Amino acid sequence: MPSLKDYRNRIVSVKSTRKITSAMKMVAASKLKRAQERAEASQPYARAMGEMMARVAKNAVITSASPKLLAGTGKDDTHLLVVITSDRGLAGGFNGNLVRLARQEIRRLVSEGKKVKVVTVGRKARDLLKRDQADKIVKSFANLGGGKSLSFADADEVTQFVLANFEAGEFDVATIIYNKFVSVLTQKPSVQQVIPFKAEEPTVANENKKKAEEKHDSPALLSPYSFEPEESEILALLLPRNLGVQMFRALMDSAAGEQAARMTAMDNATRNAGDMIKKLTIQYNRARQAYITKELIEIISGAEAV
Repeated sequence: MPSLKDYRNRIVSVKSTRKITSAMKMVAASKLKRAQERAEASQPYARAMGEMMARVAKNAVITSASPKLLAGTGKDDTHLLVVITSDRGLAGGFNGNLVRLARQEIRRLVSEGKKVKVVTVGRKARDLLKRDQADKIVKSFANLGGGKSLSFADADEVTQFVLANFEAGEFDVATIIYNKFVSVLTQKPSVQQVIPFKAEEPTVANENKKKAEEKHDSPALLSPYSFEPEESEILALLLPRNLGVQMFRALMDSAAGEQAARMTAMDNATRNAGDMIKKLTIQYNRARQAYITKELIEIISGAEAV
C-alpha cells in the first residue's frame, strides 16, 4: 500500500500536469480563432475555384493538346500522396486518424498493383509513416511558416515540388490527404485528387443548388465556354493556380483543425486531471485515517498493557 508521502507526491504531480494542460488549452484557444477565420476565409475561394474548373473541364474537349494537369498522362500506374499533418502532437487523434487513412489508401493502391510515392507535410506524418512506409517517402516538408501563420508562399513551395515532379513524369495521379475543418469539434480526414483535375464530391447544399440550376436551365452549367485566347493557354494558367489554391486550403484547414483538436484534447486532459486529483485525495484521506486509527490502537493497547 502506498505511503502518505507517495499520495502527496502523486497529487502534487497531477496538479502540475493540470496546470500545463490548462495553459495549453488556453494557448490553443487563442490561436484557434485566427486559424479558424483564415480557414473559413480560404474555403469559399477554393470552392469557387474548384466549381469553376469543374464547369470548364465539363465543357472542354480533351485532346492531345490539352494540358496534362487536366487530361492526365494517359496512365494510372504511379500515385503521389501528399499527406498533411501538424508538426506537433498533443492533439488527440488529429494526426493518428489521418495517418491511418493514409495507410489505408496506400494499402488499397498497392493491392491494385499501383506504385505509391508519398510527400509528407508536417513532422507527425513523416515520423509516423517512416515506421512502415519509409521506402515510399520521396520528400518531407516540416515547420512551414517557421512556426508562424502559414502563407500562400508556404503552400506554393509544396505545389511547385509536386508540379516539377509531374512535369518530370515521376507520377500519374496526385492526391491530397488532409483533415477538412468542419467545426471546432469536427475535423474530417479527407482525400482529394488534384492531378489530373477531378471535381470534388458535391456536398448536400451544393447538390441541391446544382439541381435547382439544372431545373431552371442555368446557362452557367449548360452553355459551353468560349475561350479567348486559346483554351489550352487559359487552362495552362488556371490549372496550376487551382492546385496551389487547393493546397493552401488544405493547409489552412489542417492548421485550424490542429488547434481545435489540441484545445479539445487539453480540455479533456484538464478534466481528467481534476478527477484524478479528487480520487487521489479520497485515497489519501482514507490512508491517513487508517494510519491515525492504527496509531491510536497501538497507544491504547500499550496503555492497557501497563
